[in-house]
Amino acid sequence: MSSRFQRFLLPGFAFKAVVIGGGYATGRELAEFFMPSGPWGGVAAMLLATVIWAVVCVATFLFARRYAALDYRTFVRALLGPASIVFEVAYLLFVVLILAVFGAAAGAIGKATLGAPEIFGTLALMGAIAFVVAFGNTSVERLFKYVSFLLYGVYVLFVILSFTHFGDRIVAGFGISVPMEGWAMGGLTYASYNIVGAVVILPVLRHLTSDRDAVVAGLIAAPLAMLPALMFFCCMVAYYPGIANETLPSDFLLQRLNLPLFHLAFQLMIFAALLESGTGAVHAINERISNTLRNHQRPSLTRPARLTIALVILAGCMLLAQRFGLVTLIARGYRALAIIFLLVYVLPLLTVGVARLLRGRTVKLAH
Repeated sequence: MSSRFQRFLLPGFAFKAVVIGGGYATGRELAEFFMPSGPWGGVAAMLLATVIWAVVCVATFLFARRYAALDYRTFVRALLGPASIVFEVAYLLFVVLILAVFGAAAGAIGKATLGAPEIFGTLALMGAIAFVVAFGNTSVERLFKYVSFLLYGVYVLFVILSFTHFGDRIVAGFGISVPMEGWAMGGLTYASYNIVGAVVILPVLRHLTSDRDAVVAGLIAAPLAMLPALMFFCCMVAYYPGIANETLPSDFLLQRLNLPLFHLAFQLMIFAALLESGTGAVHAINERISNTLRNHQRPSLTRPARLTIALVILAGCMLLAQRFGLVTLIARGYRALAIIFLLVYVLPLLTVGVARLLRGRTVKLAH
């Protein structure tokens, strides 16, 4: 029997795991999408993104229950029919982009923390992701659970230390009069490309027992995913607007704290966040392949098969990290993906998908 944690909190922890990624955990995405609108504009954009996430997560979880869709292929075939191929292509591009970003972030963290060559951090992340996904759902869910405890704990401590060391600067930053221009677009863009995480985490929805579970889990998932970002953003405001130009805002703030042990702990937390984000993306592909095999009366993926698929995906995607910088990948790639996922996932879900849910209609899928 599924526990309350598995029904209500695990989907939120999993969703947070997918969206936190390289740019969120390092502060780069927060500087890119929220900081341009100023301190209060950034907060407004975050609140808007949270509301969008909540609405789409609830609709996604309900739709997934209606169609027993525990992988993204089943979900988009039920929602889009033959047009589901568009989502599949977009998702593969998304995976290529985010894994390249994660590889670049892991390399940058390894260099900043240990002085190691960037390839060292990238390879370490590849190996860790491949190891976790090789053991399937149980291993992945355990990772989401324990890394979440670590992550929230470190962020809370980070806020406490930041207010202790430069709290006056944070208060002063929020007191600066800055036009909130572009906050709505920033929130919409950030929410749009990250919301695909609601489809990535479909395997953990196997624990839901009712539509009520789906609604509660969806409403909880959004604030769980945004809370660490809001805490981090408040700390970044201390050095507004200059921090917006930092490649790794997290490292910039940690240097200002000048606490070597916490600096190391925070960088390890970021690596763990990259691990769970990358794991979620690769595991979704493994589950898509495994469920397709089962639908054709063939054996599910074995552990060696899951490991091999993961290593092939990771090696191919993370090679991009050696060619492009973290800032370039985020600034150029994510906005295009935001538009694509709005068109092939969010809009169809909130129109056709919601209409089917309200009518109680279910479309039988051919395998």
